[in-house]
Amino acid sequence: MRTPAKTETTDVAQASRAARVQRITSPGGISAWLVEDYAVPLVALEFALIGGAAQDPQGKPGVANLLAGLLDEGAGPYDSDAFHRALEEQAIELSFSADRDFLSGRMQTLARNTQRAFELLRLAVAEARLDIEALERVKSQIAAGLKRELNDPDSAAQRAFRRLAYPGHPYGAPLRGDLDTLGGLGRADVADMRAADFARDNLKIAVVGAIDAETLGKYLDDVFGALPQKASLAAVADVALAGTGTRHVVDLDVPQSTIRFGREGIARFDKDAIPAMVVNHVLGGGVFSARLFKEVREKRGLAYSVYSRLLDQDHAAMFMGGTSTKNERAALSMQVIEAEIRSLAERGPSEEELDKAKKFLIGSYALRFDTSTKIAGQLARLQAEGYGVDYLDERNKLIAAVAMDDAKRAARRLFGDGSLLVAVVGRPVGM
Repeated sequence: MRTPAKTETTDVAQASRAARVQRITSPGGISAWLVEDYAVPLVALEFALIGGAAQDPQGKPGVANLLAGLLDEGAGPYDSDAFHRALEEQAIELSFSADRDFLSGRMQTLARNTQRAFELLRLAVAEARLDIEALERVKSQIAAGLKRELNDPDSAAQRAFRRLAYPGHPYGAPLRGDLDTLGGLGRADVADMRAADFARDNLKIAVVGAIDAETLGKYLDDVFGALPQKASLAAVADVALAGTGTRHVVDLDVPQSTIRFGREGIARFDKDAIPAMVVNHVLGGGVFSARLFKEVREKRGLAYSVYSRLLDQDHAAMFMGGTSTKNERAALSMQVIEAEIRSLAERGPSEEELDKAKKFLIGSYALRFDTSTKIAGQLARLQAEGYGVDYLDERNKLIAAVAMDDAKRAARRLFGDGSLLVAVVGRPVGM
């Protein structure tokens, strides 16, 4: 007889997001976060395996991405066509992707097809065939995309910026691989990565929808119970952003220059991480209300869009941004961007800017939770990034508590002397 899944409901106010999350443990010891919701007869699941593209072997970028592309290309008794037909017959959505730090899977199904959906998910997770024909086809699709990007300024700028920011580190390698090495990736590469990464100790799961804890616990054991207990992940070093204060141009005969800029960020659990989020919104994260938008687009008409954001990866933190402008206006655009960064570092935001940023960040948070798939994605990512369920409630409280002194301190730390690593693709004048 199987032991019922254990559940623990967070003890916070009923109106809170965290209160809806059950932290369950299956009879076989698989943990997950569950939000039961019967308003719509759907079940959405997302899982994350810590590792991702940072585990690509040296000199072989793109293995994690290739593995993710193969997991639904045939599994168990089904070849690729048969597997996709089985999904389509019952309108089951199943997909996989690789990020820098995670390999993720997501499933959505009508509640009446839940059993079949979990059966097909189990096959993809535990019995993906990794057939040679599918491998070569997926590689061809990736190669076609990489070839299209060769003359795409935005893709070229992003690749150049990453390479310069993290030279010799997995974070600097192309996520989807490159044309020089992609052809040499074989079945053994993806099979070895699956064997090393697919394990229970680095698995984070979130489920939302019309399913109870006991039923889910049985399905979790079916899908993930046979995985090894421990992953065999290669150590990934923490790394600081390199090249601050330098500019690099990638020549491309196009009328516009595409620019990426950045510097070292503030780590995920640093005391200034939340104030930095607010300050970045003031600078370039707030779109229409942001300083960069007003100064670069509205006042001077230098670019259609300009932005900044914070990336808090597992082994690095980055402040970065970008814009595209006419070649002859690239130098002036960077002057304006750098001036705004220095101004914010030296003087901090105004009271009005701080208030607007906090209100927007608090008010817009709900948009991340307006569908079952979004909720599952958010819950899986929070677990993978090391947050507890209480962060669902604490996040907005922490933003509301950011005072002017906190914002000024974070701005000084984040922007420093305003020096940036800059990568430009095009033929910028004066750079």
